[in-house]
This record gives sequence, structure tokens and C-alpha cells, in this order.
Amino acid sequence: MNPTCYVFIATSLDGFIARKDGNIDWLESAPAGDPDEDYGYKMLFDSVDALIMGRNTFEKVLSFPQWPYDRKPLIVLSKRLDTLPPSLPSSVRLMCDDPKKLLERLTAEGMQSFYVDGGAVIQSFLRANLIDEMTITTIPILIGGGIPLFGFLDTDIQLELMTSQSFPNGFVITKYRIAK
Repeated sequence: MNPTCYVFIATSLDGFIARKDGNIDWLESAPAGDPDEDYGYKMLFDSVDALIMGRNTFEKVLSFPQWPYDRKPLIVLSKRLDTLPPSLPSSVRLMCDDPKKLLERLTAEGMQSFYVDGGAVIQSFLRANLIDEMTITTIPILIGGGIPLFGFLDTDIQLELMTSQSFPNGFVITKYRIAK
């Protein structure tokens, strides 16, 4: 059985996931919506066996007031980090494999579904043709520059629209299946 990889991420209308310095303050200034609406995040989070994210995203998560993933397995992909803070749950691991090798190792451990997060990691998984579905929440703000969600690709990637939904606060959630 092949593993399944999901992306669930927000971008500015001009396609950036963070400012050049990694700051996501613009998300905090996004128009408020229904406080009980999570835009499908919990359903995806509960459905995956593990999260895979890059160092930059991981370091941003470390700045949050509390650890947001409970004991859900989290793989931090980094060639620069060699240790993790000792305060983290034992479910957090540091690895440096390429995407295909990483998924081979994790599926050998019995994991089958993954939430892939972080710009560079998402891009590397896309280039390796390992992403199955992407849910992109477009926030109605232009930030003019920053870290783009998408980068260089060796070949075109065809997407199939699954759903698109707009919300009163201006958020638009678009879910795509990667055509394989």
C-alpha cells in the first residue's frame, strides 16, 4: 500500500506562506471568522499518522505558547539541526532523508498517511511526486513578497479540483487532488 501525503496550508492572495524572515504575523491580522470554524484542520490532523515538516516551520512552531500536536508523531526534516529541545514529547524525531527514503522508512514502521508542512518540504515532496492532496486556504491579504508556497518544478503537475468553498470572512479553501 502506498503512503498518502496531504498538504494543508494558508497563503496570502499573492501566494506567500510567510514573509521573507519567516514571520506569519499577517495571519493574525486576517479577518476573523466563526471562532468554532477550523476550516477542516482537525479532521485532517486526526486522520493522519504523522506530520512531516521542515526546520523553519518547526522553529516557528517552537515559538507558539504551547505544543500544538499533543503526542502525534512529528518528523522534522533538517540537515542543519542535530538535536531537539529536551522538553519536546518523544513523538518528535529529527531526520534528514530525502522524501522517498523517508516515506519508505516511515511506512516500514506502519505509518501510511502524512500531513506535510513547510514551504521547502512541500516543494520537495511535490518534485518527488509524493503529494496526493492539497488544501490551500487563501487569505484575503496581499503581503507583496515573502516565502512562496510553490517553487521550481522539473515538470508540470496537473491538479484536479475536488472542492472550493468561500467563507464570509473572505477565506477561500480550495482542495486539489494531484493527477497521477
